[in-house]
Amino acid sequence: MISIITGEKFVKNSKIGVVTAKFNSDVTDKLEAGALTTLKEMGCSENHIISVRVPGAFEIPLAVQALLSNGCDAVIALGAVIRGETSHYDFVCNAVERGCSELQLKYHKPVAFGVLTTDTDEQAMDRAGGKHGNKGSEAAQVAIEMVSLLRQIGMDRV
Repeated sequence: MISIITGEKFVKNSKIGVVTAKFNSDVTDKLEAGALTTLKEMGCSENHIISVRVPGAFEIPLAVQALLSNGCDAVIALGAVIRGETSHYDFVCNAVERGCSELQLKYHKPVAFGVLTTDTDEQAMDRAGGKHGNKGSEAAQVAIEMVSLLRQIGMDRV
């Protein structure tokens, strides 16, 4: 018989980090509020949540690494990179994604990617509580489900 394992939407005693970029704060503040509200709704007590703010999206991976190396079971990365007139957008998007992906593999812990990469301010707002929901809230759900999944598999002891 095939064993199917899925993450639960509630995890006790998990230390969860939230890293939020301050740049584009009209968007990122909403992402952060969505993530924090969802974490509490999913059973995380406030004393198990560590929220830090970094200057911009490029700095997110370093803060994620600091939280993972200091005992967080998962980290939620939140930011908003909105396309401008130069190639800077591409470099930042690639660096943040690559950094977060590498960190979750290195530490064997989830890094939920709630960094918006949009063409316009409107698209970002649509994803920060607008018509496309709140991607910060969705990232919090992913983090909790992945912590649960990895615990069931036994990966949290690696």
